[in-house]
Amino acid sequence: MSKQPVFGFIWVLACTLATGRTSAQVLTMRQAVQNALNNYGTIRAKANYVKASQANVKEAKREYLPDINFGIQQDYGTVASAYGPAAPGKAPGVSSSGPMFATQNWNAAFGALYLTNVNWDFFQFGKYKERTMVAQRALDRDLSDLGQERFQQGIRVSAVYLQLIAAQKLIISQQNNLDRAIAFQTVATARAKSGLNPGVDSSLANAEVSSARIALTNAIEAEQEQANALAQLMQVTAPDSNNFSLDSAFVDRVPGSLTHSPAQPLKEHPLLKFFQDRVSVSDEQAKFLRTLQYPTFSLFAIGQDRGSGFGYNYGPANPNGYTQNYLKGVSFGTANYLVGIGVFWNLTTPIRVHQQIVAQKYTSAGLQEEYGLISQELQAQTVLAESRIKNALANYNEAPIQVKAASDAYVQKETLYKNGLATIVDVTTAAFVLNQAETQQDVIDTNVWQALLFKAASTGDFALFINEF
Repeated sequence: MSKQPVFGFIWVLACTLATGRTSAQVLTMRQAVQNALNNYGTIRAKANYVKASQANVKEAKREYLPDINFGIQQDYGTVASAYGPAAPGKAPGVSSSGPMFATQNWNAAFGALYLTNVNWDFFQFGKYKERTMVAQRALDRDLSDLGQERFQQGIRVSAVYLQLIAAQKLIISQQNNLDRAIAFQTVATARAKSGLNPGVDSSLANAEVSSARIALTNAIEAEQEQANALAQLMQVTAPDSNNFSLDSAFVDRVPGSLTHSPAQPLKEHPLLKFFQDRVSVSDEQAKFLRTLQYPTFSLFAIGQDRGSGFGYNYGPANPNGYTQNYLKGVSFGTANYLVGIGVFWNLTTPIRVHQQIVAQKYTSAGLQEEYGLISQELQAQTVLAESRIKNALANYNEAPIQVKAASDAYVQKETLYKNGLATIVDVTTAAFVLNQAETQQDVIDTNVWQALLFKAASTGDFALFINEF
């Protein structure tokens, strides 16, 4: 038995085991997309940003609630006092107060303060309302950001899935090319040994076999790269062979939605919605800044009670008019209450806020320009998508004709060579043309689906593509 056919059989077996298609579970397009949507880090991160924005909206709504403070203070110290002005520094001072003595004394007793304070900014010219609206717009922006990230991830996974199918089909074509080269090598070697053809024919045949093996190895490497890219997008570990078993049957048909119109207008494109929501957040922030120029109307109420170990008659005439009994010092003694309404307005705030509003308007204008740019790009891509579909269909119809003609030409040249009517150059040229036709068909078959995917990406209607599966 010839060594070359044996080697060819071993090579085929090795490639089959390497790809692992015989035992691997088939990964469908929908499963690949869903795995990516569930696992990809950026999507999970943006989902957490949405939850944070939801919490911010709830917090903003609760800002309108009044401030209610309750405090209890119990102390022990002296109450010696002195006439004279004073101002607080960086460190707080004590709030002791008592009668004047001619000399310092260290009489000390317990004291307490019980305080309840309510403050409610009940009217602020829509300040709290606009703050809530800013938080709501930020939530809408983060939701649309999550939506466009999921959309783009679905497009990316689908594109790599199609590229991996093409790479796997290229391996089959290159394996067929190697089989043809090995078979022809056997014929050329036998005819050279028998003297029917020049000895150089066997050398050329050996070179063609080596070239075919290199092409097959390169195809396997390309497949491994695409498999690795798909694994990264799905955030999963690729099989030990660094490959996936894919559902490739669909590439043998033309998708029915190629000529369908998108189910939504272009302005509903996930990417455009995200950019529009960025503009909305900036506009709402400008509205909120305007409210900072106006005064705030507040309603406040205070209730307090003080306890003290110093008696009402404690002073220079009665220096012993105090007690160090703890319970008497911290018990309720003198109570006061206060209810009022006030208006607070920093008259220089409008001057400072004005430039903030101007800056925010320029930010909105910049974001609007970015929105317009993205819109123009998507409109151009939508037109290009239709051209891609038209060209892909034309190539799809021509590819089988090219493969059939190249295959017939190769069979003819090989037969003529076996009968001494053609040269080895004729055969190798025909083999090259056939290999090129087969590899082009592998790419063209998936290009039709790539064209549909491009249309889905440009129009923002991913269902146009994924509903085919």
